Amino acid sequence: MIFDETTPIAALTVGDLKELLRELKLDRSSASVKPNQGNGKRYVYGLKGIQSLFNCSHLTAQRYKDTFLAPAVMQQGRKIVIDVEQAVELFKTHKDGNNG
Repeated sequence: MIFDETTPIAALTVGDLKELLRELKLDRSSASVKPNQGNGKRYVYGLKGIQSLFNCSHLTAQRYKDTFLAPAVMQQGRKIVIDVEQAVELFKTHKDGNNG
């Protein structure tokens, strides 16, 4: 079935709804880590991006953002952009420092 903005949810079958949710989940997960077309850098966006990058909770992502990841974070208002390469390096350094 083809879905558009005017399709009422009540008109969907369970199968249609499952298919729609699967499509939305794929769109959202592929959007969390994107390479920048110009310079080859990868970025994650928002706390959800940090959560998916480090497989952590919302609270832990907030703590990471506010502490050791701060140099890799660019934030203007509510928009948060994190440089993946720099964040991973900072994470490694942080973990090595805590364990050593």
